[in-house]
Amino acid sequence: MTLLELKDVSVHYGRIKAIHDISFSVEEGEIVSLIGANGAGKTTTMRTISGLLQPSSGSILFDGQDITKMKAHLRVVKGISQSPEGRGIFPGMTVLENLDMGTFGLKNKSGVAESYERVFSLFPRLDERKKQLGGTMSGGEQQMLAIGRALMSQPRVLLLDEPSMGLAPQFIRQIFKIITEINAQGTTVLLVEQNANQALARAHRAFVLETGAITRTGTGKELLADPAVKEAYLGVG
Repeated sequence: MTLLELKDVSVHYGRIKAIHDISFSVEEGEIVSLIGANGAGKTTTMRTISGLLQPSSGSILFDGQDITKMKAHLRVVKGISQSPEGRGIFPGMTVLENLDMGTFGLKNKSGVAESYERVFSLFPRLDERKKQLGGTMSGGEQQMLAIGRALMSQPRVLLLDEPSMGLAPQFIRQIFKIITEINAQGTTVLLVEQNANQALARAHRAFVLETGAITRTGTGKELLADPAVKEAYLGVG
């Protein structure tokens, strides 16, 4: 079943057209990856889906409902949650306080304990550091916290924007392993990532975004084997 769909979406920053009539869908239960170079429009696409930016044309559907003009906070309640580029945690707040901010979108507040249990099961390190200030944690731990906060609202689709950015290799492997586990637990994932090798290896389907337009589509395996993708994004060729 199609859970999220973009139809001919364009986004402008003033007179500059950052996204050019892109269309793609995310099926329920999938991991879908968007890959591309810096400035390709990946983060713009994610911010438009989450409601932080408004498209200048086109439409966005979630579970069959047109949400193009829906406010960002209502999209969270609807079931769309984002872990943003750069993590965006609250550095002066504890791990528990950061996670609690993510419960806003829960329709049933009785699910808060269930959300904590899931997050601490996925990220035992957060459980160990409940009272630690977010700003004193390592980059990898802060990324865990950002993803954990996004999961607290029990989203139907999780938007992950550059989860491996700035992380040491051991944290990158750990983060992607956890992303796979999140998906196996039933959460649909839309992943924006410059680490194309990891992103494509985990993806059911993937799209290549170049200068605001989708130029290639396929399964993760198909794009991993695509010579042009190998040369441009995987350092092969």
